[in-house]
Amino acid sequence: MTRRPLTVFRLVATVMSLAMFTGACAQPPSPPRLTGPARQIDRDTSLVIDGETIADARTYGAARKQGSFTLYSAYSASSEEAVIKQFTEDSGIKVDLVRLTANRMFERITAEHHAGRLQADVVRISDPGFVGKLNAQGVFQPYRPPTATHLLSGVEFAGGRYYRTFNPAYTFGYNSALVDEDEAPRSWRDLTTERWRGKLGIAQAGAGGSALALTRFQRDRLGDTFLRAYARNDVRIFDSIGAELDGLARGEVSVGTVAISGVNVARTRNAPIRFVVPEDGFAVYDFYTAMARTASHKEAASVFLNWTLSRRGQKVMTDLGEYSVRSDLPPPTVMGMRLPELNSPRVYRARPGEATTFAARDQAAWNALFGYNE
Repeated sequence: MTRRPLTVFRLVATVMSLAMFTGACAQPPSPPRLTGPARQIDRDTSLVIDGETIADARTYGAARKQGSFTLYSAYSASSEEAVIKQFTEDSGIKVDLVRLTANRMFERITAEHHAGRLQADVVRISDPGFVGKLNAQGVFQPYRPPTATHLLSGVEFAGGRYYRTFNPAYTFGYNSALVDEDEAPRSWRDLTTERWRGKLGIAQAGAGGSALALTRFQRDRLGDTFLRAYARNDVRIFDSIGAELDGLARGEVSVGTVAISGVNVARTRNAPIRFVVPEDGFAVYDFYTAMARTASHKEAASVFLNWTLSRRGQKVMTDLGEYSVRSDLPPPTVMGMRLPELNSPRVYRARPGEATTFAARDQAAWNALFGYNE
């Protein structure tokens, strides 16, 4: 295992630098838009999108006067920006985004809350341990969106204080400028072969709910023998999944662990990355959204939460590549590939209690296997 110095650049600059791999001078083709506009939006009094009432006249009127709200999010920056863009187009309400990795976001919210200076109206975070601790501290307030219908089981928590609002898929992918499709790995165990020595990346297990979800899947389904072999294959460790995606796009590694939605968003910037649905499965993990107890833009925040759990908002999430928490939407289709059903044996989702129980020991085991010191 080798840990090399890591410098994080914006993906836009990353993609520009990839011209050296192709030698092409022509402008790349315009990528398709990930999310489409709603078929019909009525904002005359209430907010109604595609026939579904997102906010009644009183709530929407107050939200429009507020004009915006502040979102503290640990969701991938590029994916969250795509969600915000679509929400603002649909509702006319702006979002002030504060984005950090899950562990840093937890630390910031905890510090601001205890100081009585929490600026967030809405919180979005992935780790079930983090969201449970924030709820125990009294950070959230109960709220039940009127759009919270057709939900799967295990979506509402703590009497409506926070909700599981989508499930990203975490797998591996490859740089298609460096790896031909017919030579790409097809299973996790393929990554332990000599073919990929010194060409692999992974995000450290303490990066947040995504990395811990992947570690739980790998330890439970593939075993520590797999992780040990992976670590011995001269793998590069990244501080976060976003940093790893940038490194994969730049060609610093040929293959690395990725969120499918991250790959989907990256292609809009012409990044040469493809994802794999492995023969031996992949992990999904919960992302939670909640309204802060001290929200100063409560109506605008309410519109966002209503939209998030509405059929329209959930359709935006599946367009990005995330699994919906509604029963009336199919699995995502990403880059022409329909993902397996959420209840498929190939899809591994640790339940919140299970994820919390194993989090500390999984991280300790991962650190030991990879020789990683935080």
